Amino acid sequence: MNPLLLEIMPIANNNYVAFTFFIGCMAMLGASVFFFFEMWNVDKKWRTSILISGLITFIAAVHYYYMRDYNLATGQSPTFFRYVDWLLTVPLMCVEFYLITKKSGATTSLLTKLITASVFMLVTGYIGEAIYPTETQSWIWGFISSLGYFYIVYLIWFGDVAKLANNTSPAVAAANRTLAWFVLVGWAIYPIGYIAGTEGGLFGMKVLEGVSLDVVYNIGDAINKIGFGLTIYALAQREMAMTSKTA
Repeated sequence: MNPLLLEIMPIANNNYVAFTFFIGCMAMLGASVFFFFEMWNVDKKWRTSILISGLITFIAAVHYYYMRDYNLATGQSPTFFRYVDWLLTVPLMCVEFYLITKKSGATTSLLTKLITASVFMLVTGYIGEAIYPTETQSWIWGFISSLGYFYIVYLIWFGDVAKLANNTSPAVAAANRTLAWFVLVGWAIYPIGYIAGTEGGLFGMKVLEGVSLDVVYNIGDAINKIGFGLTIYALAQREMAMTSKTA
């Protein structure tokens, strides 16, 4: 076995950034174990959704392991690893909306819209954060990235996702509203990190100086990725409870 895999990277007591990477890794890994085991304790129609929830947190746990080591070794933000993680996990989070509304008529066209918007949001955000982080124009790419975000918000609050969810069971409608709040409020955490970590800041003005974008991102990831999965799990349990009462 490669001894580097077993090497313990020391974390200083005041290194709160590395600490949040470590906590994020453990939280994501713990959530993955929970989702993978509980997948077999829900109705068959929800197992794919729970499986995807587990994959989202597992992928994040692996990336957080490497991001922590990268940050400890270089003292820099692991921007590349971060966006690789998001390019895998954020579209999967969008897939969850498709799966919970599929029964009421969600099509692959809707899935394509959600995934395309999420990829557009991430690619343009990466350009601003990785290519132009020290230039004022980084805010322009952040603004362009937000267009993809607002399109997703529209779809799940007022568009096809919302309409389909409201035409299904009360449990699905309630779960969609919870997930929609995660997107509206939880995903809004990420622009705070982007503004703090790029020279363009907010509309070209450098603000939030001293705020660590990694701490903001790590908190956002833990809230959103684990929260998404727990919402789907709660939906599956609620549907099972309602079915048993009517049986």
